[in-house]
Amino acid sequence: MRIALGIQYDGLAFSGWQAQPHGNTVQDALERALAAFAGMPVQTHVAGRTDAGVHALGQVVHFDTPLERADFAWVRGANAFLPKTVAIQWATPVSEEFHARFAAFERTYFYMLYVHPVRAPLLEGKCGWLHTPLDVAAMRAAVECLIGEHDFSAFRSSECQAKTPIKHMYAIDIGQQGNFYGFRFRANAFLHHMVRNLMGCLVSIGKGRQPPGWMAEVLASGDRRRAAPTFMPDGLYLAHVGYPDQFRLPPPNWAAWPYSMPWPT
Repeated sequence: MRIALGIQYDGLAFSGWQAQPHGNTVQDALERALAAFAGMPVQTHVAGRTDAGVHALGQVVHFDTPLERADFAWVRGANAFLPKTVAIQWATPVSEEFHARFAAFERTYFYMLYVHPVRAPLLEGKCGWLHTPLDVAAMRAAVECLIGEHDFSAFRSSECQAKTPIKHMYAIDIGQQGNFYGFRFRANAFLHHMVRNLMGCLVSIGKGRQPPGWMAEVLASGDRRRAAPTFMPDGLYLAHVGYPDQFRLPPPNWAAWPYSMPWPT
């Protein structure tokens, strides 16, 4: 039987998603919990690996098992063995055609930024922080060139293992609610550090250090050295992974999402 899971986690204390010998990753914690509940080793496959300090609202994984359990038994049973910073939100059986990574047709990331002269300790690790306001209109103008299919090499980490730098960006939305700035990125897939590198460029434009047209120049160059430094991971969330309707996966559970953002429609 193949089971799909929806996962939420606070990535602050973890060394990213992917299993490591030291065992301090989200995958390590999840597989230990599933094995403790199932009474046998469990290998998971993930929709998208996240970096150290990056969070997830709607991460999706799948695993194969000979065991038959009620859907909610997987949720309650595995959650009993997980740290408080990780929780399975739902579990559902899927066909063998489903693969958490390869069956996905889109991903959505949120980046939350707190802008205030003084940092907020209660937001530490959950939001990025800047002490100077940003020009939202300039940033919105800058992202227009990114929509569509492009070679995103200029925003690609040197450690990226993707087969191609060509991705299709469906939408980038920027909203503001008081001192909070929200950025929503939706694409078929993302390169390693792509969102954080885009954020670095957007912040430079929002601060007035670069004009909006600079983003198109960086994109066309294909040169990572032309872009801004990689932005902090603190406010980055894997928000949603999209799959064909045939798999009938539950929607992500955002009930605990604390940031109300008026996204442009």
